[in-house]
Amino acid sequence: SQVEEAVRFARALGEGMPALALRGGQPIEARMAARAIADALSLVPAFFEGDPAPGFGPWLWLTGHLPVLCLELAPGERRRLPRIPGYPGPLLVGTGPDGCLEREGEPVGQWRLALPDAHERRVLWARATGDPALADALAGRFRQGAARIAALARAGQFEATLGGESLQAAHVLRAGRRGAAVDLGALAEPMVEDIPDQALVLTPSLRVELDMLCQRCLARDRLDEGLGPAMRARFRPGVRALLYGPSGTGKSLAVGWLATRIGLPLYRVDLASVTSKYIGETEKNLAQLFARAEHAEVVLMFDEADALFGKRTEVKDSNDRFANAQTNYLLQRIESFEGIAILASNSRARFDAAFTRRLDAIVEFPQPAPEERRGLWLAHLGQAHDLSPAEVNRLAAVCDLAGGHIRNATLWAASAARAQGRPIAFADLAAGVLAEYRKLGRQAPTALQGCA
Repeated sequence: SQVEEAVRFARALGEGMPALALRGGQPIEARMAARAIADALSLVPAFFEGDPAPGFGPWLWLTGHLPVLCLELAPGERRRLPRIPGYPGPLLVGTGPDGCLEREGEPVGQWRLALPDAHERRVLWARATGDPALADALAGRFRQGAARIAALARAGQFEATLGGESLQAAHVLRAGRRGAAVDLGALAEPMVEDIPDQALVLTPSLRVELDMLCQRCLARDRLDEGLGPAMRARFRPGVRALLYGPSGTGKSLAVGWLATRIGLPLYRVDLASVTSKYIGETEKNLAQLFARAEHAEVVLMFDEADALFGKRTEVKDSNDRFANAQTNYLLQRIESFEGIAILASNSRARFDAAFTRRLDAIVEFPQPAPEERRGLWLAHLGQAHDLSPAEVNRLAAVCDLAGGHIRNATLWAASAARAQGRPIAFADLAAGVLAEYRKLGRQAPTALQGCA
């Protein structure tokens, strides 16, 4: 267990190891590990954001404190740990999975804080909720760290108290879907809307592919059990998928549906916050994002993903070299990522070929056929219209629009109908469709011209 590991590393520190790096995805978990080591050494942790100021050494030694440096390192960054004048004892460093630490030629020990296994999660959930049956249900479904389990249990209890009910798995799932206790900073934004099955209109074959992807996500924790040694040797529980197709065909909606089905919060990566003009900063931001997402157990969606995962180019100047280095880092990191990452793009051809092997699923979203378009019109219109079945069929047959454009046309029609206090009429939708065709720069169907 993590407590036993803390005692083992504390013993190594007591026997002369000068420094130990605690590598985890969440800063709070590195701090918890530091406290456990300090307790095993009968010391008190003293946390520093950066190097301690001169003069702290004697105070640390005389008062029985153990210094803990909290650092964020970029991939490939080397950091020389300081000597603290007046303090001859060991040093702890809380940091992420990337970067390299050194201390005047002396070895720096490494403790990678792995996520607890299913048995440990069951114990943590039982301790947090006081309900062994609930702990069994939650531990087998999600891969969370100790800090997130404790925070989710508190958030779930709050949800239950609001409804005047006893704590159930549904309360914890609801709190998790809303992003409780998730800290991804400004690198990603939460998408908290639940997407029901009825909102997703797909072909039968596409529905089967998404169902299989959903099953892969649900079974990923122990998928290697019973498989051969070649499978278990390099197995990672992460899931990586690419959804590609023309704009408006439902890729983002499908990611929201997937997150809803598996009960995890969905975060859309903000490419503007991740990318930086400064060398190495983009990789540092991505390293932080991936590490925190792994420990928070969320679904990461990279919209317009080809902007980050694009093809490597021939090196003609320093900019090409650094762009290729960024792509190389992404290739390595996406393969070792233990969470769920969904990439969405309008074209598969824009991706580097080396990404194909690293993806668990590649799902194409084609333009909807008339049958799917009819389902899309009905799913968007609901009951707020007075169209006949023949008029709905006419729209589906003559308007070769994707779901996103159908949504826009429906909103146009709803605005016109609400202004006059009546249900949506066929003429309203015809006007909305014609507006969409003008936006697309395409010739509108002749069957609708004159109907608006």
